[in-house]
Amino acid sequence: MSAPAAGKGPLTLMAVHAHPDDEAIGTGGTLARYSAEGVRTVLVTCTNGEQGDDRGGLKPGEDGHDRAQVAERRLAELRRSAELLGVGRLELLGYRDSGMMGWPQNDAPDAFWHVDVHAAAARLGALMERYRPQVVVTYDANGFYGHPDHIQAHRATVAAAEATGIPEKLYYLAFPRSAFADLRRRLEEAGIDAEELGLSGDFGVPDDVVTTTVDVSGYVARKRQALFAHESQSRNFGFFTKLPDEVVALGLSREWFTLRAAPAGLAGEEDLFAGLR
Repeated sequence: MSAPAAGKGPLTLMAVHAHPDDEAIGTGGTLARYSAEGVRTVLVTCTNGEQGDDRGGLKPGEDGHDRAQVAERRLAELRRSAELLGVGRLELLGYRDSGMMGWPQNDAPDAFWHVDVHAAAARLGALMERYRPQVVVTYDANGFYGHPDHIQAHRATVAAAEATGIPEKLYYLAFPRSAFADLRRRLEEAGIDAEELGLSGDFGVPDDVVTTTVDVSGYVARKRQALFAHESQSRNFGFFTKLPDEVVALGLSREWFTLRAAPAGLAGEEDLFAGLR
């Protein structure tokens, strides 16, 4: 990808996420850190999160689950999270949440999973034209863990970056297997069953795929606040409240990325804007 020189505008980071709360889970520390450093941060959220939990933990398809109310609640939580993280601009694409892979909601014709990739890419491309981000972050081709909306966000973001030629660097979220193994070990030492938390042993990517590690240790508290701003979905990550502080710090103090089309052997980057400042 080619782009204008970095000096032709403010340093800008664009994060493209699928649902409300993804921004805090995957890039909360990074958004908070770069915002604090004076980088313009743009958060794009593709869906309204309709397939999240409703009041009382009601799941989609259960009696009483109100999709419209869930979306309204989750978008309000997203705005609060973005404020806590210091996000400069929040952009909502407003697509319908597709639900987890294999759910019947995947088949809804207006679900994000079924949206024409080129149409979604055109909307993202227009935002790239407006904000001129030197750096864009999103999911890898597997959507980080196979979620259909994450996969679609990846496809649309890559297509938009290629069509506009604006981002100088495109990153995918990553979690190295060694870091995950270390986290599981620390949980076991604290007497916590990682399997009961849904943390399977094979999660993550090979370490040699990771090109960039961002130290966000100074923003762990803010990242936790942003996570808990999504209180309607707290059943999905409420286990954080049960963990010792040192384990939470271990899990949240770094965020990892893979630079798309990185030079062979690139590793050890500590700044998404390396080479652009």
